[in-house]
Amino acid sequence: MRYRKLGWTDIDISVLSLGTMTFGEQNTEDEAHAQLDLAVAHGVNFIDVAEMYPVPPRAATQGLSETYVGNWLAHQARDHIILASKVTGPARGYDWIRGGSRLEAKQMRAALEASLRRLRTDYIDLYQIHWPDRYVPMFGETAFDAGRVRECTPILQQLEVLDEFVQSGKVCYIGLSNETPWGVSEFVRLAEKHGLPRIASIQNAYNLLNRSFESGLAEACHYAGIPLLAYSPLAFSWLSGKLLGNAKAEGRIQRFPQFGQRYAKINVPEATAEYVRIAHEAGLDPAQMAIAFILEQGFVGSVILGATSTAQLEMNLAARHVTLPAELREKIELVHRRYPNPAP
Repeated sequence: MRYRKLGWTDIDISVLSLGTMTFGEQNTEDEAHAQLDLAVAHGVNFIDVAEMYPVPPRAATQGLSETYVGNWLAHQARDHIILASKVTGPARGYDWIRGGSRLEAKQMRAALEASLRRLRTDYIDLYQIHWPDRYVPMFGETAFDAGRVRECTPILQQLEVLDEFVQSGKVCYIGLSNETPWGVSEFVRLAEKHGLPRIASIQNAYNLLNRSFESGLAEACHYAGIPLLAYSPLAFSWLSGKLLGNAKAEGRIQRFPQFGQRYAKINVPEATAEYVRIAHEAGLDPAQMAIAFILEQGFVGSVILGATSTAQLEMNLAARHVTLPAELREKIELVHRRYPNPAP
């Protein structure tokens, strides 16, 4: 396994990391622990959870992912694991999470304490805001609508609470998720102006069907020294090729069709077919090619893998051994130019 510094911090994180949103919904606790054991055996040291998980979010299962990870973590050397979690923001309608999950001081304190209890640890290495408190277009939306702007907790107040967590030793570093270029710049500006904690990372979707990070966010994060923790590297299994010609293939989109809307768009099958074709022509597994492509991007700190079986996880972990020749990268770029970001 290779490791990279988490931006400007002193933390070394594995270039492949393990996401846990299936733990408690599609995976039992024993299955979750088997995935965690396998990942660590391959050199993974970065585990990503969230108070909201598992997905799809439900009141009956909320927090199970952290609980499963916490029960496993209790039998590990804590200082060998880089543990990330997230505080849920509003705007998604999850009223069972603290009655609305606003990013105000009382709610954020309650969120952190609950996560620490479930994770059975006294600190979290990277604590992230899962998505902005303010309105932003998210999860497949592409256009900002000024008419939807609403009252929100000011970013400065959010930073002040996060500073409290860092000063207490309960959080080492802070990060963002599902953020925009303006949001990143504002967090950076306010932290510098008021002597508050610097943003260490951003966790956004990034894959061959959605390279929108490369425009405004790549520039903002470059100058702020903020690496991308790339989630959804296989675009909900599309880039594995298994959905081509069989949209009802077993998987998350079949089981939870509400999550397929981001990919139920024009040119998704066409672009996917081209990526799968050039992978096969190069003698590569399409999923491994898709992951290897992300690993080669200079702005990426780690690729977050999600799996429902150890066999699937082992296959995806092997992508770290794949190097894409220049000719193949050129073919990937040609497909991207023909079908730019069909599923942003």
